[in-house]
Amino acid sequence: MPTIELAFHCEAITPAAAFDRIQDFESYPRYTEAVVSVDIEDNDPHAVISVWTVRFRKGLLRWTERDDIRRDVATIDFCQVSGDFKTFQGSWRVREEEQGATIVYFTAEFDLGMPSLAELLDPIAAAALAENIELILGGLFGAVRQVDPTIAA
Repeated sequence: MPTIELAFHCEAITPAAAFDRIQDFESYPRYTEAVVSVDIEDNDPHAVISVWTVRFRKGLLRWTERDDIRRDVATIDFCQVSGDFKTFQGSWRVREEEQGATIVYFTAEFDLGMPSLAELLDPIAAAALAENIELILGGLFGAVRQVDPTIAA
């Protein structure tokens, strides 16, 4: 199952403010045309059910995910509960770097559920997801710089 791990250095924002912006999923379509819509169906301080529609290749992917929000450790864990993926899960984490900068981590693993096309589609899907995460974070925070997630951790 493909896994992507990304880390971004975000300046001029505190980890708490970054976390607040990241959990505002409904704003994501403003930052990339790939995200058509995100609707929140069930919202409480610790978990939300979010319904996503995203462009992929010449079509749309749709899924519903549960997002577990753990503000005390600045982490959002997500897992698809229904939709077009066979599997889609991961997390957002926000950490403060020693020099005071904020680092945002995004990890995800997915299975499109098409084993015969996995060799072709998985790298395309991983690249599209990584590109969209960078566009979203750039929209949320202004300039972001991708860093090696293993070094930043």
